[in-house]
Amino acid sequence: MQLNLDELSPNSIYHLMTQTVIPRPIAWVLTESSDDNYNLAPFSYFAPISSNPPLLMLSVGKKPDGTLKDTAVNAINNKELVIHIASTGSAETMTQTSATLNHGESEIIASQVELDELDGFRLPRVKQCPIAFGCTFMMF
Repeated sequence: MQLNLDELSPNSIYHLMTQTVIPRPIAWVLTESSDDNYNLAPFSYFAPISSNPPLLMLSVGKKPDGTLKDTAVNAINNKELVIHIASTGSAETMTQTSATLNHGESEIIASQVELDELDGFRLPRVKQCPIAFGCTFMMF
């Protein structure tokens, strides 16, 4: 099958990419806003890109109005984020955290996610996730 991407809508291209490049874990990303609220959101464009140095790639799209999503704003401003890989038991909660909330409202509180200390890192981790990477933001 051959598809001309110029003839597809952005939404169709998104679904084509996310449903054909598999398996692909979902990154569940925790950041902190400038007013000390935690933001938690899932992202489907995420991958390891290097082991030496260890680097993870996360692509955060924009809001429909063209502004940056809170995750991007927080990572750019605070330079820290925690990228989680959730278990299948957390799928429903992770989906809840994809809802658009007003700036300053926390997905942690809205979805009743429990946080725990991440050893050696300032930000906490989602307690029920088996994998959490404490990350420093870099933009390429």
